[in-house]
Amino acid sequence: MTQSHKTGYAALIGRPNAGKSTLLNKLIGEHVAAVSSKPQTTRTRIQGIITRPDAQIIFVDTPGIHKPGYALNRRMMGLVAEALEQVDVILLMRDATTNSGAGERFALELIKNSSKPVFLLLNKVDLLKDKSALLPLIEQYSQEFQFAEIIPISARNGSGIQRLIETVINYLPEGDPLFAPDTFTDQFERNIAAEMVREKILHLTGEELPYTTAVRTELWQENTEATEIHCVIYVERESQKPIIIGRRGQMLKEIGTRARHDIEKMLGRHVRLNLFVRVQKEWRDDPHTLDELGIEAR
Repeated sequence: MTQSHKTGYAALIGRPNAGKSTLLNKLIGEHVAAVSSKPQTTRTRIQGIITRPDAQIIFVDTPGIHKPGYALNRRMMGLVAEALEQVDVILLMRDATTNSGAGERFALELIKNSSKPVFLLLNKVDLLKDKSALLPLIEQYSQEFQFAEIIPISARNGSGIQRLIETVINYLPEGDPLFAPDTFTDQFERNIAAEMVREKILHLTGEELPYTTAVRTELWQENTEATEIHCVIYVERESQKPIIIGRRGQMLKEIGTRARHDIEKMLGRHVRLNLFVRVQKEWRDDPHTLDELGIEAR
């Protein structure tokens, strides 16, 4: 370790749809987190890693902050609480285009007892025609909490991202790198593939299946010609299977085609992707199924 090298963790927290997963993917230049306009897209703790000669930042993407109901939601919020305790810097993301409500208040209250440096990231500034609209929001949040930094960003087009990286490094402790230089995430490829399938389901099924689906990779086999992947799509009711499968299997085929394209891009080789739909009643409250899906209990 040289005196100038820094290493540490930065947690991305915020309300659903604040743009955390989009920001993580933009930061590391890879598609590792599912992105959707639907709430609660991120269900596990996903780490994205930036390595430079002078620093290594491990960004931790957490589930969107919400009041828990099912065991699934309780586990998700447990991951948020754990991240707040363990990281070096907390990045509270806020959609700058929306009005404040109970959800934003709930997110703000979570960080108030933290002794860690907290940044306020005002996201989606590219959608604001008049940037002066940020001023009342900055004033409001500054009165509520003493943020270490307030940085306007656009996770979509990258505005403010380099400033964010440089500023986070300033707050990290000195230390050796924790991951190899070519590592960009702690996620296994089979987990990323399952998330890519779930992302396509969220995009293609509209408002019909916002929370009740999950995807698990059951088989991953490297063959000479291609990588053979079998993913199981969980739904909670028999009536939900036709939504996933579609007329004459067209929806399932489209989900598979889009997911396979992304997986092949990630792996750099041909993929044979097989999707299966399974009814697993009340899986969101079943500890065994949640364990299989990698949604950890705190």
